[in-house]
Amino acid sequence: MQTYVVVRRSAWPTLDEQREADLRSAFEAARMADDVECIRSYVLEESDRTLGSVCIFQASSPEAVRRHAAAADLPVGEIVKVVDTVLALPDPVSTTS
Repeated sequence: MQTYVVVRRSAWPTLDEQREADLRSAFEAARMADDVECIRSYVLEESDRTLGSVCIFQASSPEAVRRHAAAADLPVGEIVKVVDTVLALPDPVSTTS
C-alpha cells in the first residue's frame, strides 16, 4: 500500500453535504478494505465559501483511489503520491463538530 493525498476543491456547498460524503466514503472504504484505507481528511473553506477537502489515503494504486471516489460519488481533483512524512506536531484537536 502506498500513501496518496487526494485534493477535492469546492466540492460541497454545505458542511452537512460534506459530512454525507464522508459517510459514503467510509462505507465504500470498508467495502474496498483490501485496496483503500482512509487515514484522515481536512475540510477546507474555499475562497467562494464552499467546502473542499484534502484526504490522506493508503491505497494499492491511484486507480483504486479513483474507484473508491466513483463508488462514493466523490469528485477527484488531484491524486498525489506521498514520498515522505515529516511530523512536526500531532494534528490539533478539532474545534468544530
